[in-house]
Amino acid sequence: MALNNRVKISSDIELKDRLVAINRVTKVTKGGRTFSFSAIVVVGNEEGIIGWGLGKAGEVTAAIAKGVEAAKKNLTRVPVLKGTVPHEQSAKFGGAEVFIKPASHGTGVVAGGAMRAVLESVGITDVLAKSKGSSNPHNLVKATILALSEMRDARMVAQNRGISMEKVFRG
Repeated sequence: MALNNRVKISSDIELKDRLVAINRVTKVTKGGRTFSFSAIVVVGNEEGIIGWGLGKAGEVTAAIAKGVEAAKKNLTRVPVLKGTVPHEQSAKFGGAEVFIKPASHGTGVVAGGAMRAVLESVGITDVLAKSKGSSNPHNLVKATILALSEMRDARMVAQNRGISMEKVFRG
């Protein structure tokens, strides 16, 4: 179940971009080989806002720039509690499956390449994460953002149920 946590970007939000993967694509024509590049980029403000984008162009820098612009168009808000995630969560996108688990302070980001870029961009400093299945960076980024967007903190749960925070914790 994908939750709609889309964020409208304002000019005062400073987003940092991270390059996740670059792919060189070769097209063979009768005139020879034509190279183009695709880049998957993650942007975040390291305070709970994350977005991803794919850019394709004839040059690497142009592909990265297009990816950053695409990432700024689909931002999502994620709950971050004391540098970690609020609870365990798993998600699947395509052949990639991810599992994210909160960790105590000082653990660091224990995650692989594509997942690490997403988790660090959103501002998570302590987390345990595992990817299962496909290691395709496109699907890993999408699965990680899906898992993060499905997370709910105690305030969101209390608001959705229409009860006080004390009732959420006493359960």
